[in-house]
Amino acid sequence: MAAELRLFGDPRTGGGERMLAIALCAWVGLITIWPLGQLLLTAFAPGDEGRMLGVMRDTLSSRATGRAFWNTLTLSLLSVAVSVTLGAGLALAVGLLRMPFRTVLAFLALMPLIIPSQVTALAWIELLGTQSPILAPLGVAPAPGSGNPLYSGPGIALIMGIEHMPLVFIAVGAALKSLPADLIEAARIAAIPPRLVLARIVLPITLPSALAGALLAFTAAVGNFGVPALLGIPGRVPMLTTLIYQRLNAFGPSAAGQVAVLALILTLMAVAALTLRGLLMRHLRMRIEDGRRFTPARRAPVWVQALVWASVLAVAVLPLLALVLTSLVPAIGVPFSLQVASLDQYRQVLANDAVARAFANSLMLSGAAAVICTLVALPLAYLAMHRPGPAVAAMDLLAEAPWVVPGTVVALAMILAFLPPLPMIGLSLYGTAAIILIAYLARFLPLVLRPVAAAAQGDDPALDEAARIAGIALPARLTRIFAPSVLPAALAGAILIAMTALNELTLSALLWSSGHETIGVMVFSLQYEGNSTAAAAVSVLSTLLLFGLCLLADIAGRRGGGQILPWRG
Repeated sequence: MAAELRLFGDPRTGGGERMLAIALCAWVGLITIWPLGQLLLTAFAPGDEGRMLGVMRDTLSSRATGRAFWNTLTLSLLSVAVSVTLGAGLALAVGLLRMPFRTVLAFLALMPLIIPSQVTALAWIELLGTQSPILAPLGVAPAPGSGNPLYSGPGIALIMGIEHMPLVFIAVGAALKSLPADLIEAARIAAIPPRLVLARIVLPITLPSALAGALLAFTAAVGNFGVPALLGIPGRVPMLTTLIYQRLNAFGPSAAGQVAVLALILTLMAVAALTLRGLLMRHLRMRIEDGRRFTPARRAPVWVQALVWASVLAVAVLPLLALVLTSLVPAIGVPFSLQVASLDQYRQVLANDAVARAFANSLMLSGAAAVICTLVALPLAYLAMHRPGPAVAAMDLLAEAPWVVPGTVVALAMILAFLPPLPMIGLSLYGTAAIILIAYLARFLPLVLRPVAAAAQGDDPALDEAARIAGIALPARLTRIFAPSVLPAALAGAILIAMTALNELTLSALLWSSGHETIGVMVFSLQYEGNSTAAAAVSVLSTLLLFGLCLLADIAGRRGGGQILPWRG
């Protein structure tokens, strides 16, 4: 019995922590272990003829599976090349040279990651289309009837590369902060040319982080749904995420076995990339002695500043500007001009019951996910800090799983787990808002758990121990001692969840039903129906709402949680 209790930490601490740990284990098991377990069982199920691994054999031998797999692999690798080129170049320029408005520049560089993928894809479609409100007046838009060049494999790779570029930007920027100032100054005193300093000092130190960021970008590209859906489906370029979506849409639950195998392939690709990242970080990272860190002293030349700002504006601002101008066009096919610009599309979408319902659903689901995930993260981080044990460590690890695997995999796992009627209740959650909320809870918990756990590391454990000895109950210790100490990080993490879930598409594209639309689904549906001007208006409204949440997160971050905000970090 004592050995069992030690799974949850020190058995002398009483039953409160053990009961809390058991409750959290049940929670993680319900929303993570059970759904992912159902996915594995379905993928390894026998075929119609009872052959062992029959479903897997049939799916893997399909030409559609092979084509989608190779498209996913090759286009993801091409997108990584774009991400590394843009992300590393911008990070080196911003990190090594003094530039005005660095925070604004960093925020703009991170915008492709903050903006939802379907909005990013739609913005680029409008920017590079034949009716582009920016390129058409300049006479450089594609010729009418030629089609949008983004509806192709290279187009998908380009937009995914731009979207995931901030992952490399963040990784390389963090590595630049560890540059030893003494080494850089010694090189300057020795009159070593800047290009040699860059090649022999800076790049070797930042290379492991750049590789790690590249592998994160690959993982994100493998699981990306919004860009392949808006560009690949019209362009007839199938990828694994869109193949799962199309199979479920066409055949429903009867295709569960096939799509489970496809989801397993996605998971293996993502896990392989993350495992390789861990090995590279362990064996390639340079150990730098503590000392004075490098701070940019040289002011960037005017031409470098102009090049950096032009690059950032081209990838972050110009597509959004095209989206805004498209939303002001009164009808599809009408070229933009100041004479025809109006707010008619905004009036129409705001009067549309489905759009209003989508905004209400997204606000409710994202807010509920943020609150519930925070309430779960606080006690989980408390146990990991004050009562560590094998079970708590396992919970902490399993809580990361839905964030590590692609979102399409999580959505499919939820369908397999909650499509059958629940035991004793007899009700199925499929087709309700509850299944979307459960998917959000599983997927986005790490966004608040990790910053809260990091903030908890600075706590003095003696304070909690003294309160326990004084007879203060666990709920009081959690609410009066632990929670206030990590509140800024928890608040910033909760806002990040709300930001991410508000415009989410990957999960809700497979889980939504009539009456339970979300903003991401509405943008995708309007664009898929050919109503691009209405889709642009909804995207602009959702982006403004997202920027408002960014402002709230920034305000919360200034009070202690700023380290989790990428544009502040």
